[in-house]
Amino acid sequence: MVIGGGIVGLAVAAELASRGDRVTVLEKERHWGAHQTGHNSNVVHAGLYYKPGSLKARMSVAGNASMVAFAREHGVPVEVCGKLVVATSSDELPRLHALASRAEANGVPAKLITAEEALEYEPEVACVAALRVESTGIIDYSAVCAALVRSLDGHDLRLRSPALAIRTVGSHVEVATPQGVVRGDVLVNCAGLQSDRIARLAGLTPSARIVPFRGEYYELRRTELVRGLIYPVPDPTLPFLGVHLTRMLDGSVHCGPNAVLALRREGYRWRDFSLGDVVDVARFPGTWRLARKFARTGVEEVLRSLSRRRFAASLARLVPAVQESDLVRAESGVRAQAMLPDGSLVDDFLIESAPRQVHVLNAPSPAATSALEIARHIASLT
Repeated sequence: MVIGGGIVGLAVAAELASRGDRVTVLEKERHWGAHQTGHNSNVVHAGLYYKPGSLKARMSVAGNASMVAFAREHGVPVEVCGKLVVATSSDELPRLHALASRAEANGVPAKLITAEEALEYEPEVACVAALRVESTGIIDYSAVCAALVRSLDGHDLRLRSPALAIRTVGSHVEVATPQGVVRGDVLVNCAGLQSDRIARLAGLTPSARIVPFRGEYYELRRTELVRGLIYPVPDPTLPFLGVHLTRMLDGSVHCGPNAVLALRREGYRWRDFSLGDVVDVARFPGTWRLARKFARTGVEEVLRSLSRRRFAASLARLVPAVQESDLVRAESGVRAQAMLPDGSLVDDFLIESAPRQVHVLNAPSPAATSALEIARHIASLT
């Protein structure tokens, strides 16, 4: 049994089915990929940011190839367009060179280029140097989910089926749903934003707590300003990559995301509020330790969330021609970020096991890119 019908849960189900298992997938929403999968930037990541040897590094690099191959095999739109990571000042050059070294360590095809060479890829970009990453792509992850669902024809796929209670009885795991009790030999928890709660429901004490961060996006009216993907050099002391520009498969250009604490686990707007979710975050000691560590950054993110002018200014560092009037509010996403009690964000994928249970407790970006590789790893644990 797989709980969670996002791209990771469906990939796990498809992998288990390919090995001869009968699979049941329980998804609480009305359609597949309703949350993180359906609200992300649709980027096939190359794997250059992650610590060499980590699950993220290994699975992102392998996942880049396997996801593109899956898309082409199943008729899912995909384009390997490459991207630029740009240093906008000389102060960022050491970090850009460090990123190039990490790309090499991870086996990511990337090369340092001059500002003049960067203009050949992106005529409107402003930089002193850049890293060209060839294997980055764009895809339709919702279409990937649809293809995975088609591959599971004949298996037990249940929408509107939240897990209400979980218990292990002898050689089986039982999950109570509104439609009745479902039994299986093994439970795999791929519930994303609810993964820690599902783990506790199953009797596990997870090592980390999910804290939701909302990422807000704009669309760029003047799409001619961006040909592909333009990213800033990430600050290694900060937990997120910073706002960037991404040309989508339909030709639109998405800008973002910022990162603000969501007031509801599945809250895509400021007005989306859950008292239980807020209390859950407030009672967790790691929240306050993280807030103290990144207080200034947090304030800046909130101000940028509330000000289109500030958002445009962040983008203009990369593409100076971007103006406030060019931005149109687009849909937001929510990142299920696992946090430890000491306030540190879990940096790698986190998968914990118990008898007859496997729980995916941290699978934010690049989980969509890595979904097929995560699935193979989980299948080896069951």
